[in-house]
Amino acid sequence: MNEQSKKPAVAIFEVVQKIFIYLLSIAVIVAAILFATDKSPQKSFFGFRYYTVLTPSMSPTYEVGDMIFVKLANADQIHEGDVITFNPSEDSEAYLTHRVVEKIEDYEQTGVTCYRTKGDANDAEDSFLIDQARVIGTVQFAVPKMGYVVRFVQLRWYFVLALVILLFVFFRLMRIYLGAEDEDDSEDEADTIGAANDPKGSLEAAAVPEEDVGVSEEDRAQTSAATEDTPSETGNDKT
Repeated sequence: MNEQSKKPAVAIFEVVQKIFIYLLSIAVIVAAILFATDKSPQKSFFGFRYYTVLTPSMSPTYEVGDMIFVKLANADQIHEGDVITFNPSEDSEAYLTHRVVEKIEDYEQTGVTCYRTKGDANDAEDSFLIDQARVIGTVQFAVPKMGYVVRFVQLRWYFVLALVILLFVFFRLMRIYLGAEDEDDSEDEADTIGAANDPKGSLEAAAVPEEDVGVSEEDRAQTSAATEDTPSETGNDKT
C-alpha cells in the first residue's frame, strides 16, 4: 500500500473510530438512564418512556420486538385515533399499547375521562374502559426490532461489556498497525529521496571510461612509456 492511498484510509479509519466512540458513549449514558430499576409510570427521560412490543395486537403498525417511545400525556392531550400505552389493571404490572377508538369525557358524571381502545390487528374492541389515571401517554415513534437488543443488554449485559472491550482492543491494534506501516513507508521514501539527491556515486562511475575498466595503474604507465619510446616510422624514413 503506497503512501498516497494509505493516508485517506487512515483518515477514514480515525473518523469511524471517533464516531463509534461518541455513539457508544451516548448509548451508555442513555442506557444507564433508561435501564433504571425504578418501574414507576412517571419515570421518564425528557418526558419519554420506552417499551418493547411483546404481542402482535398492533401489527402491522408495530411488530413484536419493536421498541416504542411513549410521551407522557394528560387526558386533554389524548384524542381519538392516538395510540396510547396504559396499565389495563391496577393489580397488574403489565402494559398494553392500543389505539383509542372513543374518548368519553366526564364518564357517568364523575368528571373522569375514559378511553375505549382496540388493537389494530384485533377484530373486536377491548372489553374494558381505560380511565385517565391508568394512561401513561401517547406513542410518538418506534425503532424496529430494537426491543430485542435492549432485552439482550438487560439480561446479558456481561456479553455486551466483553464485546465493547474487544472492539476497543481491535481499534487500538488497527491504529498501531496502520501507524507502523506509515513509518515503514516514510523510511523507504526517505532512502529513495536520499539516493536521488546524492549523485556522487553516479558521477564517479561515469568518469571511468569503458576501455580503462580492469586496467591497473602500472599497466597504464607501461603502455604510456612504450608509446613514448617507439620511434615513428615516418621519422626514420626521413633523409
